[in-house]
This record gives sequence, C-alpha cells and structure tokens, in this order.
Amino acid sequence: MSKIKHIVWPQVILFGDSITQFSFQTNGWGSEIADKLARKCDVVNRGLSGYNTRWAKIVLPRVIPSAVSHIAAVTVFFGANDCALEDKNPQQHIPLQQYAENLKEIAQYLASVGVPEDKVIFITPPPLNEADWEKQCVLKGCALNRTNAVAGQYAQACVRSASQCGADVLDLWTLMQKDGQDFSVYLSDGLHLSDKGNQFVAQHLWRLLESRVSQLPLILPYWGDVDPQSPESSLLC
Repeated sequence: MSKIKHIVWPQVILFGDSITQFSFQTNGWGSEIADKLARKCDVVNRGLSGYNTRWAKIVLPRVIPSAVSHIAAVTVFFGANDCALEDKNPQQHIPLQQYAENLKEIAQYLASVGVPEDKVIFITPPPLNEADWEKQCVLKGCALNRTNAVAGQYAQACVRSASQCGADVLDLWTLMQKDGQDFSVYLSDGLHLSDKGNQFVAQHLWRLLESRVSQLPLILPYWGDVDPQSPESSLLC
C-alpha cells in the first residue's frame, strides 16, 4: 500500500491580547474570518488576554517556534494594554517608544522564521470610551487607567512601525472615529469589542487578508467531483 500523502493546511495566525483571544466568541471577528476560510486555511487564535508587547515578544518563539512555509498571514494586534497609564497600571504599561520597537522586533522575528513582512498585518488598538471603561475600573476598585488620547498615540506608533517594517496596518483607532462618528457602538465595555465592533474589524481586516489568501485552493475535492466507484483515486491523490 502506498504511503498516504499528508495534507498541510495553510494558517492565518491571530496574535494579540484579549481582543484577539475573545475573537472566537459568538459573532467574533476571528470566527468570521475562520468561516470565510473554511476548507482553505486554518485560522489559529493565539490571543493572550492582558499581554503587552514586551511579554508578546518574549513568548512569540514559543508560539511560532521554527521556520515555517505554510503561514499565509499573521495579525499582530497589541497596544490596548501597552497604553495603560504608567501611574495607574504600571504592570501592563509599556513606554511609547519601547512599544514601537517591540512591534518591529516582532516583525523581525517573524521574518527570521519564514514569515516575511508582506504576510504581517499590524492592527492598532481601537479607540477607548473613557466613561464606559471607568465604570469597569471602579468595579475593580481602581481609577481610570487608560485614555483615548494616549491610545491614539500608541495607534500612531503602530502605524509608523508598520510602515518602517513594510507591513500592512489596520488603523482601528482612526477608522472607528472617522468623520466624528460615535465609536462607542463598537465597544462593549469601553475597551473590548461589541458585536458591531467585531463586525467592523472582520470587514476591514478581510480587505487586507483577501489578497493573501485568494489563491488558496479548496482542500480536498468538492464532493460532487469524488469518483463514487473509486473514491480513493480522488481523495488520496
């Protein structure tokens, strides 16, 4: 009996903080992307709630440990924790310049293991609804520990880092506030995404992802193309 040929499924890896970790929840942006890529590509959730870019940079070699040839794209979605105010949340805060450098080092590591810059998509932190997030902080017994203006500085740094790396970027902070629209509808608690926010991210991210995955073939034959008399000839080729 001839050896069965192993199928290598391409991957889109979602690397980020809680906004990525939660993206596979019902109506999440990650699950919508996975649905679009069913039978073509595995969408792998590597979201790490609460993480900043310093911790992300440290664990990345454990997440993507060696040279790879089957990765179609990697999203890098950090900043919502990095931008925490130093005096209110020193554990998660990362200085702005260090955040920018960490993003570039993440891209450099990915390139070193076979994921070039043109397969990397940076995503900026979304805007912050301070009134809603302050309610969450009060419930946890702390003061407001993030502001929208500071989140915007980190978003701009993410855009600059992407440009310097030659990577694409999805600037959520700017897009969600375009033309003065009420961005609070995109957020469930002032920081994390609502159903509408997840839909927004999925829609805009797909525009960047589509060109990277459009040529991926359907894995295994369409059922109507399987030879019913000799299915092995269709399914094991």
